[in-house]
Amino acid sequence: MRKLFKNGTVLTLDESIGDFDRADILVEGSKIVEVKPNIEADDCEVVDASDMIVMPGLVDSHRHTWESLIRNVGADWSLQTYLGSIYYGNLGSKRRPQDDYIGNLLGALEALEAGVTTLLDWTMVISRDHAEEMIRGLDDAGIRAVFAHGPPGDAEYWDQASELDNTADARFIKEKYFSSREQLLTMGLAIRGPEFSSWETAVKEIKVARELEAVCSMHLGFGTWGATERSIEKLNQAGLLGPDLNFTHANAIRPEEMKMLAEEGGSVSVTPEVEMMMGHGYPALGQALENGVKPALGVDVVTSTGGDMFTQMKFALQAERARVNQEQLSQNIMPGPELHITAKEVLEAATIDSAKALLLDDKVGTLTPGKEADLIMVRATDLNIFPVNDPVGTVAQCTHTGNVDSVFVGGKAVKRHGKMLHTDLEKLRKRAIEARDYMFNASVSNS
Repeated sequence: MRKLFKNGTVLTLDESIGDFDRADILVEGSKIVEVKPNIEADDCEVVDASDMIVMPGLVDSHRHTWESLIRNVGADWSLQTYLGSIYYGNLGSKRRPQDDYIGNLLGALEALEAGVTTLLDWTMVISRDHAEEMIRGLDDAGIRAVFAHGPPGDAEYWDQASELDNTADARFIKEKYFSSREQLLTMGLAIRGPEFSSWETAVKEIKVARELEAVCSMHLGFGTWGATERSIEKLNQAGLLGPDLNFTHANAIRPEEMKMLAEEGGSVSVTPEVEMMMGHGYPALGQALENGVKPALGVDVVTSTGGDMFTQMKFALQAERARVNQEQLSQNIMPGPELHITAKEVLEAATIDSAKALLLDDKVGTLTPGKEADLIMVRATDLNIFPVNDPVGTVAQCTHTGNVDSVFVGGKAVKRHGKMLHTDLEKLRKRAIEARDYMFNASVSNS
């Protein structure tokens, strides 16, 4: 039950501990016990971390995991096309419970292989059976996840006049599956929020999330309506803001609203690649930082992009740098000497700041003694990485999923030496193809 990771380049992302050119990590059971150079410990499984960058597992604060079954179908989709294809009784409503099991299993394994050890699964729950199969898929994958119980995609739910809710089902799922915060899987509530349901329904669902002690996540503040709705201002006036509210996208909210989040609590999940592609608006990473909010990062929909966080870090970093650089260039000012945002800030967004958004920063996000041993090892000898001169810059700018050598969740290995463990990939592929074919055929026959 004890593991000693030896001689790695260690990025703890814990300011009180710092990073190390070479250090060891002692793990007992699921917990990190010690991080420092030259740990002496007996009766341990020694994990050779030489020529590796050892760092916290990445944390994806917003993903629709079941969509792994229809990945890359929307490479040319706008937001309007996506919503029309997935929601309102279309493709997303043609899933059987067994489809949701294999979708979440496949999607969670995709995340783990890419070094994502924690994610928030923003669900579209059709029935209790579907919810239970989604949970089983996450559980069988071995990932740490927030199961954010959400509404179905039916049109009558996604309307600003809608008073429908499925909070009774959420309470049932909470009682049956989420009795302890010590589990790998914990409970969240995915709500439509005040821009996609009635105000009264949004308030009710926020209050239910607090009764369930669940992080409450909603899509908010983007598109042509994001600036005019002033949803965060309304939530603040109603005394509803708090650290347990998570707002995904928030591209068009005003700086004053971002300051309200900084003062009253609430997190912003930025999904930069999908937002720039689909038309949500410009990613809010910079506006968040400028107004005192540490943004989280997420993948969002794998219908349109790959399911890894290294790509999101690159998009976030360069989009924000490009925005500020262009503002200076338009004034005939050459950008520099320092860039507007650092590689470390975006790495924090993909780890500790996303963990805070999910209310899991006491467990994950840094390599801190007492926290869960969710960590990944990146090969520093690969041709696209070697020689490593700046480990933080290497991870944020140069690393891809193929460089992830090993992944541990709660001290348990799920990937070693570049290979996923305990996974029958051939069986997984066959079941995913069957589920994919069923959903597409059902959608076509319905139309």
